[in-house]
Amino acid sequence: MTVLWLDEISSGDLERVGGKGASLGELTGAGLPVPPGFVVTAGTYRSFIEDAGIDEELFAAVDVDVDDSSALADAADRAQELILETPFPDELREEILESYREVGTDGASPSDRGTSRAGEAFVAVRSSATAEDLPDASFAGQQETFLNVTEEDLLDRVRECWASLFTQRAIYYRQEQGFDHSAVNIAVVVQQMVDAEKSGVMFTSHPSTGDPTMIIEAAWGLGEAVVSGAVSPDNYVVEREDRSIDVTVAEKKVMHEKDEETGETVESEVPQEKRNERVLSDDEIGDLMDLGERVEDHYDEPQDVEWAIVAGEVYMLQSRPITTIDEDGDEVAETGSADTSKGLTDGSGGVQATSGSAGAGGADSSGSGEVLVDGLGSSPGTVSGPARIVTKLDDLAKVGEGDVIVTEMTMPDMVPAMKRAAGIVTDEGGMTSHAAIVSRELGVPAIVGTTNATSVLGDGQLVTLDGDKGAVLEGEAIEHGEETEPVEEVRPKSPVKPMTATEVKVNVSIPEAAERAAATGADGVGLLRTEHMILSLNQTPEKFIEENGTDAYTQELIDGIRGVADEFYPRPVRVRTLDAPTDEFRQLEGGADEPKEHNPMLGYRGIRRSLDRPDVFAHELEAFRRLFEMGYDNVEIMFPLVNDAEDVYRAKERMRETGIDPEKRKWGAMIETPAAALSVEELAQAGIDFASFGTNDLTQYTLAVDRNNEHVADRFDELHPAVLRLLGDVIETCREHDVDTSICGQAGSKPEMVQFLVNEGVNSISANIDAVRDVQHEVKRVEQKLLLESRRTE
Repeated sequence: MTVLWLDEISSGDLERVGGKGASLGELTGAGLPVPPGFVVTAGTYRSFIEDAGIDEELFAAVDVDVDDSSALADAADRAQELILETPFPDELREEILESYREVGTDGASPSDRGTSRAGEAFVAVRSSATAEDLPDASFAGQQETFLNVTEEDLLDRVRECWASLFTQRAIYYRQEQGFDHSAVNIAVVVQQMVDAEKSGVMFTSHPSTGDPTMIIEAAWGLGEAVVSGAVSPDNYVVEREDRSIDVTVAEKKVMHEKDEETGETVESEVPQEKRNERVLSDDEIGDLMDLGERVEDHYDEPQDVEWAIVAGEVYMLQSRPITTIDEDGDEVAETGSADTSKGLTDGSGGVQATSGSAGAGGADSSGSGEVLVDGLGSSPGTVSGPARIVTKLDDLAKVGEGDVIVTEMTMPDMVPAMKRAAGIVTDEGGMTSHAAIVSRELGVPAIVGTTNATSVLGDGQLVTLDGDKGAVLEGEAIEHGEETEPVEEVRPKSPVKPMTATEVKVNVSIPEAAERAAATGADGVGLLRTEHMILSLNQTPEKFIEENGTDAYTQELIDGIRGVADEFYPRPVRVRTLDAPTDEFRQLEGGADEPKEHNPMLGYRGIRRSLDRPDVFAHELEAFRRLFEMGYDNVEIMFPLVNDAEDVYRAKERMRETGIDPEKRKWGAMIETPAAALSVEELAQAGIDFASFGTNDLTQYTLAVDRNNEHVADRFDELHPAVLRLLGDVIETCREHDVDTSICGQAGSKPEMVQFLVNEGVNSISANIDAVRDVQHEVKRVEQKLLLESRRTE
């Protein structure tokens, strides 16, 4: 089928219409105000290249070393040339144009602002890649979008959207993210234009922390100015509980609008009287909030929404999952970010209720260098390095490892240089600009919307970028925060490691963090998650295996685990088998058949999913078997969300079936449920070598408190007497059965929990990367106190 209309599309059509098309179809089906339109399907693109016989040459052309800039440029030129020079078949041409004419004559033009004088519709033509807008991968800004398109140019614009699948930036990103070029298709959304008077982007929850705080950015005219970073928008931070609004009005110098003579989208100056005028009224913010909550409720997860207002009516132009939220609090610490309670709390770059703040960015410059420029802290972390002023693409060649890019606004072509950089600063843009989105995904600290960084900072000038507070400081001033990079920043300053009987290990969320984790001097890894390795494939395990084979799936796991095991050898690396909830799988390619659960945290995850899908579980265990065969005897297997001995016996049998001898290898279970804690003696008798506390889950299951629910989150307390009693009883029972105990949950980094566990006799504590040395000292202090007290009572 060449085209599908938006009212025919749902999320189950992801592979046919791409992320953007599926989202718009879902929004339309949910009764939300979406301009009418249709999608030229991904199958149409695939038929176009295959019927023309250019597909094999196309994919061969882009099979290059993306770090070779010259080869990458040649590959992009050749691939785009192949598509742009291939003519449309007559039948395909007519079907697309006929669908366009229906858009122009259906009388549904938003406020009659999207139709030309001749009666033909102005439409927006937007790319919609089939792997875009998925968790852990945002293709934002990589493919083309064209506004105010009429029939004369429509087919050329569709073809240009297809060709944009092979720009340098798109080729580079797919290669870096592990996407097979031939497996990614592209659909094109053709949608009636909303000739917006005001527009912008809304995060339905905080884009870094996931807190119940809406962030709305707004500017005059069409929303492309906000998304591209061409304008620094107004910033409205709304607390969802009481709907209080914190307003930051920016100076909006330019706007994008339709030229009434030519119909083309042009950039024009904002009239002087409107530059510093607030874009949104409280009533309009209320309307946006209502729609945002409806969108989030529909998708059951936080959303990044593009919106527009014309003649008082609000229209939803796009919605996608927010891909940058730290789900469990671990990764913020691992990337060296500062405490979120003191940093990126409101999207404004300011730090509320913090003494000693200075400037619009709220940076505390006391003893930390002079604040040179400030703006919105859009990607957390603190780094120092020489500023590299980039005014044109040729300037990117001078950006080296550890440099801070300073530019008016980033463009997608800058991604390779952004990956090399230690930090990014822009004159223009907001929390949803290209710089902000890509920086958060790369884990690179960034500040946007400074207005004057390129003119104030000098090329080569040594600066410190504080991405939490939104300030650029003079010189190397990092006393108030930790750098994200380099590895030396997490290496203990004192060469003498505290000697403790209780081992202090480290949590590792992703293999890429292994070098930094090893530099802490930890006694090993208490938790390495496999789900990040699997979810980064952007396909469910079943879908990935179907398309790439079992060996490829197993090899992905081997490569991820091996990288960490190498860094720590011979120190132990405890690897947790797959533990991702169904809502994360559902958003991946192949995830349409995943159960839709009211509370996925209580559902089909952990060992229960693995045992229910023995074929996939076997491939996961095969990765461990091959690692053992290679000589990685420091790898240990840990099973999550165990409830009772039956789970352990079944998992043990699966190991044997795969060729792993459970008597020779070290393996154990997570204690995350009260049932597991109360059944730990039976677990010990089933043969586990260790029991590891997952305090996040154990606390919420024990106290019946959803830690992500703002109404009860204040009741979430890992130090609650009931939780501590379970921990103490498990430690005592395990000691009687010669089973090691450990903690790998977030609470392991808290001094009070460390004191309790050491007193109870826990064998090891696994802490976040930035907390390892502090935990080592706290453990030593408690152990010395216990030794002293025992001596005094002799």
